[in-house]
Amino acid sequence: MSTERNRGGRSQRRTVVLRWAAVLLALALIVAGSLALAGRLVGVGPARHSDNQNSSANGPRTASHGPPGYSPEQTAAHSPLTSPVDYNHDGVDDYTAMVRGAHQEARRHPHYDSGYYQGGYPPDDRGACTDEIWRAFRQAGYDLKTMVDADIASSPGAYAGVINSPDPNIDFRRTNVLGVFLSRHAQRLTNDTATTDQWQQGDIVIFDTSWHIGMASDRRDSRGIPLLLHNMGQRDRENDYLGSPGHRPITGHFRFDASKIQPAVLRPWRG
Repeated sequence: MSTERNRGGRSQRRTVVLRWAAVLLALALIVAGSLALAGRLVGVGPARHSDNQNSSANGPRTASHGPPGYSPEQTAAHSPLTSPVDYNHDGVDDYTAMVRGAHQEARRHPHYDSGYYQGGYPPDDRGACTDEIWRAFRQAGYDLKTMVDADIASSPGAYAGVINSPDPNIDFRRTNVLGVFLSRHAQRLTNDTATTDQWQQGDIVIFDTSWHIGMASDRRDSRGIPLLLHNMGQRDRENDYLGSPGHRPITGHFRFDASKIQPAVLRPWRG
């Protein structure tokens, strides 16, 4: 009897061990699946913005290892627009300089941070969508913060609908404030991405009024639509968001042509 009881006890223990092993294996598979899904979401989705775009917004990578959605053929077929202005006299026109600044920001890949900073500027390794814009302007020699602050001070009524009281620590990092500034001083263009010849490198694009902002790249997708240089916390800071059917509504498309802007509005970057 004792032998039978011992055998029965060992059999029960083996059964318990096998059951626990099955449970642990199931948990491991669940965790692995969750991590894989999270990896895909980090690669194509926003960190702080909420958006319903799917993976087609980033598109497939090409054989040339360019950014998601990049078409070398369409990029070559569309000559980049050259600005008539080289504001900081460095031999590079404004539009090219701004795009270079946006590319540098994309490569820097700052951690997404829309927080408030005394003095206005976040550290170089942090930033939100609006920080890519002022940093691109800086590359061309413009101090966007100073320009926005001065415009708010001189025409507070124009900004009454987007801010309650001026705050130089954050105003230039608000998409809707930049929308007002650009509406007042930049060239406003079509929101229809199908008219590809109306979209050029350095153009600034606003989505849903205050939701997001980015800059048109000098590279294009298979339909000739510029890729977008932007920061919503996603892996690829240059991708085919403009060409994605899931992008938020475009509510502003601007070109900052300094030759058509009153000189008093322009302020140089002094570091």
